[in-house]
Amino acid sequence: MYLTIILALFAYFIIWFIISTIKSNYSLVDIAWGGGFVVVAWVGFLMASPHTIQQILVLLFVTLWGGRLAWHLGLRNWNAPEDYRYVKIKQRWGNQFVHLKAFINVFLLQGILLFIVALPVTHTFTNQQVYNTLRWWQILGVFIWIIGFLFEVIGDHQLTKFKENPSNKGKLLTTGLWSITRHPNYFGEVTSWWGIFLLSLSHWTNLWIIIGPITITLLILFVSGVPLLENKYKTRKDFQSYAQHTSKFFPFIGKKGL
Repeated sequence: MYLTIILALFAYFIIWFIISTIKSNYSLVDIAWGGGFVVVAWVGFLMASPHTIQQILVLLFVTLWGGRLAWHLGLRNWNAPEDYRYVKIKQRWGNQFVHLKAFINVFLLQGILLFIVALPVTHTFTNQQVYNTLRWWQILGVFIWIIGFLFEVIGDHQLTKFKENPSNKGKLLTTGLWSITRHPNYFGEVTSWWGIFLLSLSHWTNLWIIIGPITITLLILFVSGVPLLENKYKTRKDFQSYAQHTSKFFPFIGKKGL
């Protein structure tokens, strides 16, 4: 099953690479991120038999999370100009072998990272130690996933509505969930994956799948999520004031300030 999922993801990202090349917009890979997890979940589900309540819940949660994220980013990015992050990346590459560099450094790399983050999902459908009743930590995982999903959905919705108002152009959103954490959508994404990890964990001998939520946590906190946005706004006076009163990541608690 692992090999099948790897091949499915490879084909999936090739398709997105072709689409992005045609549209001259490599930032469309952001749309592919959420959908890639849905691919992993459905390939695993279709290959597994019989199905348990644990597997059904993982399929449902991943499909909801990944499908919602892909739809949200698709509406926002499909016809938008290429994101500034990818513009800067292409400038660093120069003019030679741009498409090859994009495929390896953007699409292939994202596919590898996605496979690692999704290890709990794949493990759920390959593991033989699954039960038709949920253990206490799996029930806890369900509640943690729900909390994370709500943070991400509500945070994205509040930000979308804020940006739709012309009078808010150039302003920062500092109300709603954005008043208790500077990154409610990223917090929600990380929390959701810790919930899926707990739901996928059927025995302590399978703790190695923790590499999935650890990877997405490190990526968002230190690589591609929080740092990029913080660096983008850190010179603005309004953001500096906002940062002094609002937690950087964890709601209500944690680091304040830049």
